[in-house]
Formats: sequence, C-alpha cells, structure tokens
Amino acid sequence: METDAIVIGSGPNGLVAANLLADAGWSVLVVEAAQQPGGGVRSGRYVDPDFISDACSAFYPLAIASPAMQAMQLERYGVRWRHADFAFAHPLPDGRALAVSRDVTETAALLDDVAPGSGAGWMELAALWKRAAPALMDALCTPFPPVRAGVRLARALYRSGLGRFARMALLPVRRFAEEWVREPTGLLFAGNALHADFAPESTMSGLYGWLLAMLAGDVGFPVPQGGAQRVTDALLARLRDRDGELLCGRRVTGILIRSGRAVGVRLADGDEIAARRAVLAAVPAPSLYGELIPPEHVPENVRRDLRNFQWDFGTVKIDWALHEPIPWTNDLVRRAGTVHIGASMDDLTRYAADLAMGLVPARPFVVLGQLSTVDPSRSPAGTESLWGYTHIPQQIRGDAGPDGISGAWTETEIEAFVRRIEDHIERYAPGFRECIKTRVVRGPAAMDADHPGLHNGAFGQGTAALHQQLIFRPLPGVARPETPIPGLYLASSSAHPGPGVHGACGANAARAALRADHLATRIFGAPLRRVCERVIRGPEHPASQRPVLDSPDRPPKRLS
Repeated sequence: METDAIVIGSGPNGLVAANLLADAGWSVLVVEAAQQPGGGVRSGRYVDPDFISDACSAFYPLAIASPAMQAMQLERYGVRWRHADFAFAHPLPDGRALAVSRDVTETAALLDDVAPGSGAGWMELAALWKRAAPALMDALCTPFPPVRAGVRLARALYRSGLGRFARMALLPVRRFAEEWVREPTGLLFAGNALHADFAPESTMSGLYGWLLAMLAGDVGFPVPQGGAQRVTDALLARLRDRDGELLCGRRVTGILIRSGRAVGVRLADGDEIAARRAVLAAVPAPSLYGELIPPEHVPENVRRDLRNFQWDFGTVKIDWALHEPIPWTNDLVRRAGTVHIGASMDDLTRYAADLAMGLVPARPFVVLGQLSTVDPSRSPAGTESLWGYTHIPQQIRGDAGPDGISGAWTETEIEAFVRRIEDHIERYAPGFRECIKTRVVRGPAAMDADHPGLHNGAFGQGTAALHQQLIFRPLPGVARPETPIPGLYLASSSAHPGPGVHGACGANAARAALRADHLATRIFGAPLRRVCERVIRGPEHPASQRPVLDSPDRPPKRLS
C-alpha cells in the first residue's frame, strides 16, 4: 500500500493536518491505534445509556477562535455550537459567585456586584482583547517566529504600548489580578490558567488566564450539540469528501527511514505502508523520538534534550449522570456551562504547591462541565450530564490529604480521591451527592488506555510553562514542526503552539510538508532552518545507544 502522506493519530491535530494535505490534492491515510477515531475529542453513552458524555475534552473556545479550525468549516459538516447563559462561573465560599457572559457589560456589572471597581478593569481588558485578538490568535497559531502576524499585533498594540503588553504577558496570574481587578475577581483568570499547568505564581500564567477568560467573553465556551464526537465526525466527513482514508485499530510501531528520509510506517502486525511525500506524527514527542524513530537516526543532542522533556500534570477524570441539576447555592452557577471550584487564590496556590511537591492535593481544584445545561440533548429533561477533572502530579511522593493515597491508584485510592472531589463540590452545592445516579471514574492508567498518546492523562502532551514554549517546544530548536529526519513532521500538541483543540499543531505540520515540495524551500528554507537549529541546539553528534527517558525519572512508555 502506498500514499502521498501518512498521518499517525486521528485526534484534531492529525485530522486537521490530513484535511489540509487533502485540500492540496495529496492522497492521505490516517492511521489510528485506538478502535475509535478522535483521540481526546470523542463521546459516548458509557456512563448511562440515556446520557451522552464526553470522553476527554468538552468545551471548545479555541475551535471557534483558531484560524486552523475556522478553515475546516465544521458547521458545513453538521457541527452546531451550543452556549449556556454564562460561559463559566466560579462559586465563592460565602454564597456569591463570579460569572462571565458573552455580553461584556453584563459581565462587568456582575463583577462589580462582587468586587466594586472590578468591572472597569474587565472592560479595559476586554477592549485590549478586541484590538489584539485577530493578530494575537494568528501569532499564537503560526510557526515561530510569527513575522506577519507579529507585525499586525505590534500595530494593534502600538497605542497600548508594546513594552506594557509584553510585561503583562509575563506576569504571574496572581500579580496580573492584583493590577487589573479586585479580590476575589482574579479567580476568573487563575482558574483558567489552571486549565493548563500554570500555578498562580507561574510566569505567563496571567497571559494564559486572560486569553481563556477573554475567549469566554468573546466566543464563549461552546459545546457541539450531541457530543464532542460531532467535531471528529465533521473532520472525518470533510476528509472523506477529499478521498482521504482512515485505518483504526492499527498501531504504528516504527517510522521507515531510507537514505536518511522518512518513507513510511511499520504497523504492529508487521505490515508496512509507504509514504511518497511525508509522514506526520500526531503523537507526543517522547513517543516519536523514543519509540518510533530507529535509535540510529536520532541525533545525540535530541536524545539528550529529550531526557529533560517535561510532561504536564496527570489527570483524574470523572463523568456523572445526575438525576437532577446540581443544587448550587447561587443561581449564576446553575446557568453556567463550565464551573471552576477553588475557594480563593491562596487555595489555588496551595493546590499548585501540592502538585509541585508531588503530593496528591488535599483540596483539588476542579473543572466541571454542566453539559446538559449547555446542550439539553445530552440527557433526559430535568437531568444533567456532568463532566469533570482535576490534575494530579506525574510522580506522586505522598498525599497532602488524610487518606494516604500512594499513587498506585487502586480502586480504594481512586474512591478516596473522588470522595475528596465530591466533598469539595458539596461545599458549594449541598445535596450534590443525592443527585448522583451513576458515575465513571478514570484514573491515570485508564486515561492512557482510552487515549493512546497520553501520559498519566497529560492532556497537553508537555508542560505549557515558558521553558517548554516557543523555541523550546518540545525541545530547544526553532519551534518548527520539521524533525531532523527529512519528510517527517511532528504534528501533535507536543509541538508549538501546544495544548488545546485548535488544530494549529497539525496545520503547521501540514503546511511544512507542503512547503518542502517547493524549490525555494529546498534551496533556501531548509538550509536556513538547519543553521538556526544548530546555533540554538549546538552541533549534531552521532546517535547514542543510551536509553531515552520520557521523563527524568521514568522508563520509556509505549505508545499504547
């Protein structure tokens, strides 16, 4: 079997990449290890036959705002976006609540009710977003350096002061909140920063929190009607319209390299598939460099840098089927699609500190999705399909709580941790437990089994912290999807710009593969990129036979 391009992985990045290659007239084959396509963008009735639950991701502001996903025109292939009254809410211990609407004046008024004076800060931040958003989203979603988008962004921010914006972008979210709003309104930004692995004191956590909070007020936190699977189905329908193909249940175990170039893949059953033009790997960087590429083709400096690759936090994911909606003490929270549970900025700092020290958090920060509130088709009338997760350390050294959780994640340990999460929800919604009809809990091992390519449920396929962003993602280089192997491209969230259902990582890889066919790229682009990488990474050395670790103290992990 032979095709122009093979894409490994059918998550949103892989499918966006495949679609762009097919748009250019290439024949494309997507190979997926799991039995069902979609990666983390899947849904099903696995909790209760009457309830639709999302297996991993659920809310998609970046799918609306990302240029790569906009180009897919998902609405033409059946996606219908649904919105709650409020994009997200954050209940407070005293019964009040913060909430964000797509009406900026309504949000400002709600914030002033909680913390007088915060509304003006929100309005100013929203005005800054309105000026910067088009160029900023382009700059974030294109390969680094984003020259054209960067020029447009500089023009948009000129009146605000480029230096002032650059300083704001580097602020920890705690300081960001202190400068722009009044306590406790900063929780709106800190909670969003913790969607990734940004602690309140992390550099750039203010920018990330601002970005997601502004997206909430702009495009909302929408869900696709009928479940996350609708996004995957739309991308597949678009690909099949262009004669693209999909193989599921076929695990890639190696990249075929001949004369120094990627020419195909080897499957677990021994079959080989040839790729005339390119192989795009929508898998984590450690899986690509540590498992799929033959060791003799991985330069020593890449292997050395890979030992320092840092995963983002692990995850415990829970899906509930509720007899009735959550009995929140505040009506604003009842009307929100996404809910953040964390008592205060200090509480979030303690949670992040537990994670940093390798401790199971005593009081987990929880992200909840009230899926039926946003999309009534998810469950019978008067009920709620509830989605939620919290982060855990990659390497667990102990338990900050009272249950002695060791990180073995036995049924007993998972039950104790879920009890801790539900206790936390009960503080803001007394009687929550009485609403539970049934639930399904996925610890780190189950998350990995359901989603090949995760690492203890590391949704981001690598930390979003500054030391692993831009030219440092996934390894020190030039933040490009090209690999040291001609014809092989990294198309996963391990690549720039990182996590999120925005499709940009796949789009960047596809465009790099298409450009490689151009004479100008072969004569000027590729040599210039190699020179830049050599300056940043140092000279290449012959491959070493030492084992490649996918984290500093963990042995290599198989792709599935």
